[in-house]
Amino acid sequence: MPTLHEELKKLTMNQYQLPMLPLDQDVESKLILKKLTLAHKALAELNGVAESIPNEVIILNTLSLQEAKDSSAIENIITTHDELFSSDSIAQQFASTAAKEVYNYATALKEGFAIVRSKQLITSNQIIEIQGILEETKAGFRKLPGTELKNGQTGEIIYTPPQNHDDIVSLMNNLEKFINDDTLSDIDPLVKMAIIHHQFESIHPFYDGNGRTGRIINILYLVKEDLLRLPILYLSRYINQNKADYYNLLQETRASKNWEPWILFMLEAVEQTSIQTTGIIRGIKKLMMEYKQRIRLELPKIYSQDLINNLFKHPYTKIDFLVQDLGITRQTASKHLDQLIALKLITLHKIGKENFYINIALYDFLQNASQRIKFK
Repeated sequence: MPTLHEELKKLTMNQYQLPMLPLDQDVESKLILKKLTLAHKALAELNGVAESIPNEVIILNTLSLQEAKDSSAIENIITTHDELFSSDSIAQQFASTAAKEVYNYATALKEGFAIVRSKQLITSNQIIEIQGILEETKAGFRKLPGTELKNGQTGEIIYTPPQNHDDIVSLMNNLEKFINDDTLSDIDPLVKMAIIHHQFESIHPFYDGNGRTGRIINILYLVKEDLLRLPILYLSRYINQNKADYYNLLQETRASKNWEPWILFMLEAVEQTSIQTTGIIRGIKKLMMEYKQRIRLELPKIYSQDLINNLFKHPYTKIDFLVQDLGITRQTASKHLDQLIALKLITLHKIGKENFYINIALYDFLQNASQRIKFK
């Protein structure tokens, strides 16, 4: 009887035969059903606290950037909060190449969200579009053989995905149908998400960007199934902190066809990241209330909910943003910002010819939250 290690080694030589979906086995064990209860409860709480924020753009912009940062870090695209918050995606001015890639991820996530919320579908063409935004390419699915997944340290081939373009297209068509046709399977959507993610990563349909694209699909699928109101779940942070387990379980599932450990891992990711993101949103809401009270008390002439929303859409604002959001002149916007600086609610940073006004409390909170969060 070959050991699991021997089976894994065999997969470096013999290509894993991807199953067509739905799977022909029952994967909802007692352990999985028990874990599902906890994951759904945490997700419901996250949705509830997200709905308490007066303007969804506030957490959508801020948290999508955090998700983008964490997802990119899994692929060793490392950037800092300083680089992110001193970059201007609107003007396409970035502090580093890594910061630009993170912003591309956030853009792909938000555009995918807009499509899914509108059409309630996730198609192969949408997935190609998402990967195209990430990688700034129009290459589409792989057409040439030679793609292999290797151990970054040893160079050993870990897994060989499908090589033939027609096979990739066929598998992606099957995956698209599985994602969108609820009559094919009655398994819980969270279990289905775990299977979808494993299948997509095993197909590995693109030359580059498969990991980040797959993690965006996770979020969009939860949105499609009405399990997530906004694309704000921090799955990438959990995966990044458990990277070895993540990659080992991907491969062990291919070798053993035992789906339980993989599904449990993904359900734990949903539960833990829901809990952590709920805490972050509550923290942002508390800061908004503190800013609201101080500005209303000390600067009543400039106070408005639109101003509060503007200060929390990003950890920074600009004169142009205030002009647009508040419908005021540049001169008035500049005076508003000077008064907020005097209250030490924001601080001025000059980058090139541009003035950026950093929300001090929000910036510190997000940076500290990123360093503080450790999953069980």
